[in-house]
Amino acid sequence: MVNRYRAARKGLVHNYTNRLTAFEHTPKPDSSSAQNLLIFIGGLFDGLQTVPYTDIISNALPETWSLAQVHLSSSYTGFGTSSLLRDATELAKCVTYFRTIKTGKIILMGHSTGCQDVMEYLTGPGHKKHPAIDGGIIQAPASDREAIVMTMDPSQYLHSVAVATKMVEDGGVEEIVPRVEINGVMPAPVCARRWLSLASPYHDGDDDYFSSDLKDEQLMKTFGALPKGSPICVIFSGEDEYIPKTVDKQGQIKRWAEVAKNGEGRVDEESSGVVDGASHNLAGNPEAVVNDLVKRVLLFLYSLSKDARGLEALLN
Repeated sequence: MVNRYRAARKGLVHNYTNRLTAFEHTPKPDSSSAQNLLIFIGGLFDGLQTVPYTDIISNALPETWSLAQVHLSSSYTGFGTSSLLRDATELAKCVTYFRTIKTGKIILMGHSTGCQDVMEYLTGPGHKKHPAIDGGIIQAPASDREAIVMTMDPSQYLHSVAVATKMVEDGGVEEIVPRVEINGVMPAPVCARRWLSLASPYHDGDDDYFSSDLKDEQLMKTFGALPKGSPICVIFSGEDEYIPKTVDKQGQIKRWAEVAKNGEGRVDEESSGVVDGASHNLAGNPEAVVNDLVKRVLLFLYSLSKDARGLEALLN
């Protein structure tokens, strides 16, 4: 089982830009050989060490890799007044910084809304100006809109959208939506702009990357726009509590992979898949379930580095 109370971690704190940091795990005796980097991005409410499997992935990485958890302005409860665009801009600064001290590959790995950040970095507005990365991993790519609809009473949901829309129309784009209007779904301040980005029923929210009802022409602007040199790995949690049970997760992966093929990008279908029995962030899940996630991450990393020996050892 994943331990809720984890031991202290050794590492390096990097100030990659003003007032923002990244914590690089250094659990191995000689970390100087770790020139390849996995940059981990949490979801809504996440911050340093809030996603329980990061230590396990870090411990499993070969000596040539290390994991760094990035702190963004949207971390913890800051997401409600931030945006994916701001996240991507800060991630670009983080990648730029690490490119000055790492000589190997850099991969972005997102959990939950961190998945949207990976897609925003690779395909969102201004993405061509971002420093290139060697690939991306998205774990638990849930739709915030579908999760909110699952949680809220339908009439309350539509009312909250109407309230936020009126606030925007009246010039209160960055004003905080009264908590009573969103029924306590987000126990953190959320401005009208971000609420509509997360919850808009019109499929036009900036955060709406993974909803199961998106049309192919919408997906062509995201998965179909993935850059040629940055393949992605998609890992769903089989028992994700924020994804409707009606969603065919394996079908989603296949659909996204086909859309990517119609562009220049690629979804790595060998490492991608559904982790059976996994909850959204794998908290409290059995060791075998967590190991399935870790194996998929390593499989993707080994395939990118063309480490045949490491790949063979992993598969055996």
